[in-house]
Amino acid sequence: MRFSLLQGILPIKGSQIPAEVMAGITLAALAIPEVMGYTKIAGTPVITGLYTMLIPMVLYALFGSSRHLVVGADSATAAILAASLVGIAATGSHEYLALAQVLALLSAVLLIFARVIGLGFMADFLSRTVLIGFLTGVGIHIALSQIPGMFGLSGSGGPIVLGLPNLCDFLISGAVIALIAGSEKFSKKIPGALIAVVGSILVSGVFDFKACGIRVLGEIPTGLPVIGLPEVHWSFALILKLIPTAFSMFVVILAQSAATSRAYAAKYSESFNESVDLIGLGLANIGAALSSTFVVNGSPTKTQMVDSAGGRSQLSQLITSLIVLLVLFFFTAPLSLMPSAVLSAVVFLIGLQLIDIKGMNKVFIQRPAESWVAVTTTVVVILVGVEQGIVIAMVLSLMEHVRRSYRSQNVVLALDKATGAWQLLPVSAPRQVEEGLLIYRFAHTMYYANAQQLYDQITSLAESSEPQLRWFCIDASAVADIDFSAAETLREIHSILQSRGIRLVWANVIDPVRLELDTYEITGLIGRDAFYQNITQVLEAYLKAGKP
Repeated sequence: MRFSLLQGILPIKGSQIPAEVMAGITLAALAIPEVMGYTKIAGTPVITGLYTMLIPMVLYALFGSSRHLVVGADSATAAILAASLVGIAATGSHEYLALAQVLALLSAVLLIFARVIGLGFMADFLSRTVLIGFLTGVGIHIALSQIPGMFGLSGSGGPIVLGLPNLCDFLISGAVIALIAGSEKFSKKIPGALIAVVGSILVSGVFDFKACGIRVLGEIPTGLPVIGLPEVHWSFALILKLIPTAFSMFVVILAQSAATSRAYAAKYSESFNESVDLIGLGLANIGAALSSTFVVNGSPTKTQMVDSAGGRSQLSQLITSLIVLLVLFFFTAPLSLMPSAVLSAVVFLIGLQLIDIKGMNKVFIQRPAESWVAVTTTVVVILVGVEQGIVIAMVLSLMEHVRRSYRSQNVVLALDKATGAWQLLPVSAPRQVEEGLLIYRFAHTMYYANAQQLYDQITSLAESSEPQLRWFCIDASAVADIDFSAAETLREIHSILQSRGIRLVWANVIDPVRLELDTYEITGLIGRDAFYQNITQVLEAYLKAGKP
C-alpha cells in the first residue's frame, strides 16, 4: 500500500488560485452553518460540526485522489450514528461523543482494509447513466428538505411539514434566492451566495433579528478540539456492538464518495483513483476520531458548493479549513447572527443546480433502454434515501451490464480473396475461410453466464457446416478470462469436435488466458501446437497441412 500526496491539488495554475481562495471562502460561509445542523441529526455538540471541517478535511485534501470531493459531516452517516447510539448513551453526553469517535475510527479501519484487499473496484459499477440519476435525485432530495426552513416551518432540513409559514423567513429566503439568481444571471463570477450570507449577518446584527423573533443560528462556543483517542472502556464486546454500525457507515462512505468523485471527474474529464480515495477517506476519519468529532463522508452538497464557486482542486478545501480555524478563534459570535432561512435558501438553490434535466433527457433520447436506470436511481434516492439509492444504483448498473453483455455478439471470420481483407459475418450466416476451415470469434470473456451460448454456437456451426469441417478455430482476441464453468464447457466442445474428426485450434490468445488454459489442463488436451499468434497463421498452417 502506497501513500499518495497532493493528487487532489497538483498541478495547479497560478491564475486559478484566486478562484480557489474565493471557493474556499464560499464553502466556509455556506458549509459552517450546514455542518452545525448535521450535529443536531447526529446528536453531538454543535461545535463538533466545525471540527469535521478542520483536521479531517485537511487530511483528505492532502491524501485523497479527487480534485473536487469535499469531505465533512454528512446527513446520511449522521443519521446512522444517531440511530445506533440512541439506546447506548445519552444524546450529547461525553460518553455519546466518545462512542461517535469510536465509530469514526472503526469506519476508518474498514476503509483502509478495503484498500488493502482491493474493494475499491466497487466504484466501477457506477455508470454515467446512474451518476446522472444519482445527482438528480440528490438535488431534488436536498431542495425539498430545505422548503420548511425557507418558510419558517418546523422540521427544517427534514421532510416537508404542514403549518403556517413565517412571513419574515419567507421574505428573507426570497431575497436570498433573488440575489443569488440575479448575480448568476449577470455574471457567474459574482459570489452571490457569499454576498447573501455576509449581508444577512450584517443586517441581522443591525436590526437585531433575534430580538424580533426571527430564527438565527444562535450562540456557538469558541474552542479547538481536544486531540486524543476516544475516552471509552475499550473491549472486544464494545467493538462487536459497534462494528455493524461502522460497516453501514463504511458502505455509505464508499458508495456516496465514489459516486460524487466519479461524477465530477467525468464532468471535467479527469482521472479518479478509488483506491487512493479509500486511503484519503480512511485518514480523514482517523482525524475525526482523534479530534473530538464524528464520522465524515464525501458530501455531494458541499462539493457542489465549491464547484459552483469556481473551485477546481482541494486547495479550496485547505482554504476552508484555515477559515474554520480563524472562526473557532475569533468569529463564532458574528456567525451566530445568521438567519436560519438564509442557509435553507442557499442550500435549496444548490440542490436545484444538481438536478440534471438535460442529462436525463440526453440519456432518454440516445439510449432509451438505459433511461429507466437513471429514473429508478433518482426515485430511490428521493423516496428511500441517498445511501440506499447508491446501492440500488450499483446493482442496476451491474444488471444492465450483464443483461446487455452476457450474450456476446460473436461472429464468423471470412477472407475476401479479392481484397485480402477479413470480413465479419453473423454466426447465422457463416462462411468457411477455406474448405474445411471455420474461424469463430467469441467477443467476450468466457464465463458461466455465456458458457451455454459458446457451446450452442460452436456445436451448431460444426453440425451445419458444408462441406464437413476439418479445423475449427476459436479467435480469442476478445477473451480476457475463462472461468471454471467455461473451461468445463470447452472440454465438452473439444470432445464433440474430436468425435466428428474436427481439430480445435486457437488464435490470438493472450498470456493470462494461456495460463488459465494450462491450469485447466485444456492445453494438454488439445496440444500446444494448436495455438497460433493470429488467424493468418492459422490459415497458413491449415493450407500447409493440406487435405488428408
